[in-house]
Amino acid sequence: MEHKASVLENLGEVRAMIKRHKRNDTLFAALGLICLMLGLMTLMLLFWQLIADGYPKFNLEFLTEFPSRRAARAGLLSAWVGSLLVMSVTFLSAVPVGVAAGLYLEEYAPKNWFTDLIEINVSNLAGVPSIIYGLLALGLFVYILGFGQSILTAGLTLGLLILPIVIVSTREAIRAIPVSIREAAYGVGATKWQVVYDHVFKYSYGGILTGVIIGMSRALGETAPIITIGALTFIAFLPPSPVTTEPPFLNFEWLSSGFTVMPIQMFNWLSRPDHAFHVNAAATGALIIVVTLLMNGGAIWLRYKIRKNIKW
Repeated sequence: MEHKASVLENLGEVRAMIKRHKRNDTLFAALGLICLMLGLMTLMLLFWQLIADGYPKFNLEFLTEFPSRRAARAGLLSAWVGSLLVMSVTFLSAVPVGVAAGLYLEEYAPKNWFTDLIEINVSNLAGVPSIIYGLLALGLFVYILGFGQSILTAGLTLGLLILPIVIVSTREAIRAIPVSIREAAYGVGATKWQVVYDHVFKYSYGGILTGVIIGMSRALGETAPIITIGALTFIAFLPPSPVTTEPPFLNFEWLSSGFTVMPIQMFNWLSRPDHAFHVNAAATGALIIVVTLLMNGGAIWLRYKIRKNIKW
């Protein structure tokens, strides 16, 4: 009887502990939901304020006119074209190198102290302030390599900025692939390259693409490293076209052209005392947020579609 009473007493303590933990879980979930809603509401209020302030400039002329000293005539043409060209160089310089580095570190690199050191440095570089990359680019690309204050320098700078993000996201996507997939491929006689390319890379493609798009969306809104390397705050011309009508149909002069990007153009308008320029800046900020949200939303959608089509 004493043993039974002791068991019942312990059972009551266990039930009380479970009840207490469930209550704590509910409180924590409620607190997390409140914090999430506060963050979303703050973002939505700021976004709505930008839309309300910049609404008069939501027209086609704003995207097809050059910046001007007159706010009513000022447009965003040179800024969004510059952003597009800089993002092109960023993508071409960071994505192939980042994906290849992630594949090598996860599938080919030996597990020793040297690769551990590389992994630690890559993870740390993902959290380095962007101004540090700007100072690095100023000394390396502008002064040592002589690329000047050009689109090429800006693209390579932002490429360095998102390179750790691409590497980390590539490795995480590869780690999500079950080991049984590799073992099954090796079991039927596949080589190392066939396993990596035909199975690991293709199955992790959705996660890799998501990391790439998120990195590009971060680069789109960066201002500090671009200002550091000397981007122009007022530019009323377009770089040379990358495509020509004469063979070889490609032109690389645009890489050495001066440029501006949308965040810098927004900063320029905000520094003006005239309220009309602030309307232009609000419209630019709303456009940047919309493009960023579309890129991140597209990344989530692509990841969902790609993973849905995977048959394990």
